[in-house]
Order: sequence, then C-alpha cells, then structure tokens
Amino acid sequence: MKTYLRSLLFFFMGTVLSFAQIQSNLELIDIFSMEYISDPQISPDGTKIVYVRNFKDVMTDRNLSNIWITNFDGTNMRPLTTGNQNDFNPIWSHDGKKILFKSNKEDDKMKLYMMWVDTKEIMPLTNLPQSPSQIAWSNNDQYIAFNMFVPKSKSSIIKMPSKPEGAKWNTPPTYIDDLNYRGDGQGYLKPGNMQLFILSIDGGSPRQLTFTDFDHGTPIWAKDDKSLYFSANFHKDEELEPNDSEIHQINVATGQIKALTKRYGPDQDPALSPDGSKIAYTGFDDTYQGYQVTKLYVMNSDGSNSKIISKNFDRDIGNINWDANGNGIYFQYDDKGDTKIGQITLNGKVTTLVEGLGGLSLGRPYNAADYSVSNNGKFAYTLGGTKHPADLATFDGKTTKRLTAVNDDLFSFKNLGNVEEIWWKSSYDQRDIQGWIVTPPNFDPNKKYPFILEIHGGPFSSYGSVYSAEIQAFAAAGYVVLYSNPRGSTSYGQEFGNLIHHDYPNHDYDDLMSGVDAVIEKGYVDEKNLFVTGGSGGGVLTAWIVGKTDRFAAAVVAKPVINWYSFVLYADGTPFFYKYWFGKKPWEDPESYLKRSPLSYVANITTPTMLLTGEEDFRTPIAESEQFYAALKLENVETAMVRIPGASHGIANRPSNLIAKIASVLAWFEKHKN
Repeated sequence: MKTYLRSLLFFFMGTVLSFAQIQSNLELIDIFSMEYISDPQISPDGTKIVYVRNFKDVMTDRNLSNIWITNFDGTNMRPLTTGNQNDFNPIWSHDGKKILFKSNKEDDKMKLYMMWVDTKEIMPLTNLPQSPSQIAWSNNDQYIAFNMFVPKSKSSIIKMPSKPEGAKWNTPPTYIDDLNYRGDGQGYLKPGNMQLFILSIDGGSPRQLTFTDFDHGTPIWAKDDKSLYFSANFHKDEELEPNDSEIHQINVATGQIKALTKRYGPDQDPALSPDGSKIAYTGFDDTYQGYQVTKLYVMNSDGSNSKIISKNFDRDIGNINWDANGNGIYFQYDDKGDTKIGQITLNGKVTTLVEGLGGLSLGRPYNAADYSVSNNGKFAYTLGGTKHPADLATFDGKTTKRLTAVNDDLFSFKNLGNVEEIWWKSSYDQRDIQGWIVTPPNFDPNKKYPFILEIHGGPFSSYGSVYSAEIQAFAAAGYVVLYSNPRGSTSYGQEFGNLIHHDYPNHDYDDLMSGVDAVIEKGYVDEKNLFVTGGSGGGVLTAWIVGKTDRFAAAVVAKPVINWYSFVLYADGTPFFYKYWFGKKPWEDPESYLKRSPLSYVANITTPTMLLTGEEDFRTPIAESEQFYAALKLENVETAMVRIPGASHGIANRPSNLIAKIASVLAWFEKHKN
C-alpha cells in the first residue's frame, strides 16, 4: 500500500511539474484565441447588461461577435446569439423588454433585428440593400429612427458608342468630379448620402425623412416623439470645410428642418435631457489648430441659451449621457493615458467616477473604451488593463466589479511581459513625457536585452496602460519595448497636443530619444541592438528618426507619410490635412512641406529600413511607402517593402493581417541583430 501511495504521489507531482513546464510565452497564432468585450449596454432599470463578445475564427480568418446578457451582479451570464457571424450594436428599448441589434447571421447582408429579451424571439426589421447605421428608439418604443446611406445616380459626361453584339469591351471609364472620392476602408465612394429614416417596430418599409445632398448624423428623438435632433454640415462648401457641422431639428410629420446652432466649428453628438427641455452636445470653436479639445455645451431644446459647460476642463469630452435628474452629465475622457468616466454639473464642476477603462484596441495599446449608464445611475463599462483585453465591469455608484475574464483560458498557461509606467524629461525643453516599459517574460534585470521603440500614430492620439497583442508579441520574442506619448499626444490637454502644431515631426524626436536614454539608464538594454518601429504617425516619426540618427540597428516604417506635398493631395482627407496641419496649400509654402518630409533627409540614412503598408490604404496610401523604398534603393540603403494584400490603414481587418505585420517586424529585426 505504501509503495502504491508513493507511486501515486510521484504521479501527481509529475503532473504538476508537467503543467509547470507547459507554461509558455505567447505565440503569434495565439492572437486567434484572444477575445474581448465591447459595447456594454445596461438596461434602463440597471438590472441587466447586454454586451458584445468578440472572437476570431482561425479557419476563415474572420473577426466575429455574438451578443451576451448578464444580471448586473454577474449572475445568469449567457449568450443571446450564437454562431460564426457578426452580431453587434445592441440597444435597449425604454421599457427594457426588447433590444435592437445588427447581424449578418442569415447572409452577408447586414440587417437590423429586434429581440424580445424574455423569450429570445427574433424578428428582422429590415431587409434593405443598405444597412442602417446609428439607431434610436422613440420614447414610446413604437418606432425607431436611423440614418442610412442612400445611393444616387450620377451621370457621366463621357458617352461611349454602342458596342457590336457579342463584343467584349472593358468596363466603361469611371468619371469623378467630387473632392472626396475615396475613403480608407471604404474604397472608391459611391455617390449618395446618409439620410434619416423612421420605421415602425411592426416592420414594413422605412419612411425616408430627408432627401438632401448632405450626410445626416445620429438621430435622437424629442421628448414628444414629434421631431428628431441630429448633426449635419449643410454648408454649401462643406467639402472644403469638414469641421463645420450644426445641431438640427427635423419635424417628423412635415420634414421641415431647423438649425439650432450656428458658429464656425463642429457641433455634434446631441443628447436630450430627461425632461426634454435641454440638449447637451460637443464641439469647439474651430481655430484651425491641429489639435482642439472637444468641449461640452448645453442649450435649450429650441436652440436658445447655448453655453459652454466644460470651459475649464482641459480634456476631450465624449460619450455624453444625462443623469436621471437632469442636473449633470456623465462623459468619457482620456487623462494621461487612462480612460475614465466623469460627471460634470451644469456649473462645470467635474468629478471622476471610474478609472481604468480600455481594452478595445487589441493590436496596439491605444486608449479605446466604452460605457453606458442606467436611469438609476448604475454603469457598465469595458475594463482595460495591461494584462488583458477588454472585460465587462460594473460600477454601482460606490464600488466597481469585474464580471468577465474572457481570456483566462489562454492566459492561464501563457507568460506575459510586465508593463511598467515611466516618466522622463525631454532633452528639448525638460517637459515631462509619459511612457511604458514592457519587459520579456521571465525577465532578469541583470541581463542585456534587445530593445524596440514603438511609436503611436495619430499623431493626435494616445497610448495607455492597456493590453496590446503586438507589444506583448515583441516582449515574448525577447525584446524590451518602450511605448510612449510624446508631445502632440492627446490626454494631456490642448497646449501639450498643440506643441506640434505646424511643427510635426520635429521635437517629438527629442522626446522619444530622451525616453530611449531613460530606459538604457536602467542597465538591462543592449545598446548594440536598438530597433524602432511605428505605424501611421509613428511611421512618419520612424522615418524621421532614421534620417536624424544611426543609433538604431534597424527600423520598420509602417504605413507612413514620407512626402507631405504628395500626401495632402492623395490621402482621403484632402480638405483637412493641408488646412489644419500646415495652414497653406503645398504650392503656397513648398519649403515647409519639404522641410517636414522624411523624404528630404533620405541621403542621411544608413539604417536598414523596411516599409510596410496595406495595399488598400487610402489614409497614408502605399505610394508614400513606394517613394521611400525607391529613394532608399537609390541611396543604396538596405531596404525591403512589405505589402499587405486587401488591407486598409487599420491593417488588422483580418486577424492574419495583424499576425503578418508583427511577423514582418520581428523578421526584419532578427535579421539585423548584432
């Protein structure tokens, strides 16, 4: 018996040792196993939450999602929809008995569905060639309003002769005369506009309310359900003035439209007070700065007595919701790399309620989050953190509670890199700069590790204390990684963001190099193996860096701008970029465009440099990468170009694209290790 027990003990000890041994670092294929929570919508009475659970299919290389439901305390958690499809955008009715959501569960067409929550019965409300976009319940729950793209015919002045019967000619030429003729992730734009509709919950044909040649934003219902409020830019020069929208009201019965705001700058995201007497909205007085903090305003529902509420709050305000008494407004904001929920009174006093939101940007560590609030002041939100993508959490006014851990099945046997916040002084002007150091799993501070500087895009955006599959993959490959928020980043106020106004890229270089030095001072970085990469605005800075220094062993420039002169005429935001980032058209100030273009410094480059861009990127078109590639070849610099087929600016529209990007970066760096 003792021998048997000893053998049994050794068996279990061996089993434990085996489990310890299979603990491993993340691999790129693990990205297909990562999930995250998005769009948490709490019921009006605060008792239930519906949310979207996002996952991936390794066999079809698709991002998929289903809708789940739980009680506020986390009990009775279960799926409302299932299947390898995209179910998303759940919206509660005011009585809490039904939800609307979108899905392509029946075919590739995205339809709007209504579900009775108690029985899970589902009824399709639309079967249209186009999918409804933003949706709102009427206050009596009998109708919905939404905006939807309506195509319009556009004739060509090019008249082709009739071809002989049976002849096989090429597709007729495409005739374009719009300034904005293509969009990133959308391709070449079809003629038409986003129009407003209403639809009975009994189904049938939606009724179109607007027929203008302009786009109409998210509709919300007036208290009496007789009109809708929405944002739109109806100015005749709206193509050239993209930031000049107003809040409007439309009479549902007559279609008559009335402008409620009138100033130069965007007025958007209207939210009606509980008693229907006031409208809160966001915007700013446009001064053509590269970065302008989004402010909060309140006016009477007829457009009178508009006043700014957040004048003394130096952070962007978004996702606004009135409290139940109409005495204040909840909102979401980013502060020094952390996303928070705040409350502001009508007198402008701000209180922070919840911190640590995030986790919606699976690739890189951008601040991205969401929340909703019930009529009795309970919150559901996406919980971020450096150790996991977004999970579901709640706040009852006193305490927070995490309800899900959707990646514990994966992370229970995977080692993650540790993330540590760091601050340093910029060598340019001694400003405080924030960043995060990520060390490899099983890190030993007495060893020397290769190092990657990873730079965010935007440039007016921010990284934070959130999970990043891309950064963790670099750490798993044995690199120390630094990511940071140099000058120009959001979440530090308007003055800090506009330090790069008409001066980008320039002194953010000093911020970044000072950060590299700060990490090196810690003693565990191999100075012979420094690497740098970044995407979009980070690609601009990476290209700028190799033109200014040779301290990096290799660089990967992802989806960059190389030549500002060509970019502002070729990107999908032509009216915006020249006006806000330069102030003059290229031919009016060619010197500034060339001075700020990384292409101008290509003769200085000796660093082996890879270019990486999606072939369908219309934000920083691949022609920018092609210019730099050709220039580097002419200068006899070691270079390569990676083209991601079918990818737009976001690249990771398919999971394998994100993997391809990471694998390309690591391959280039491994090739050039000393």
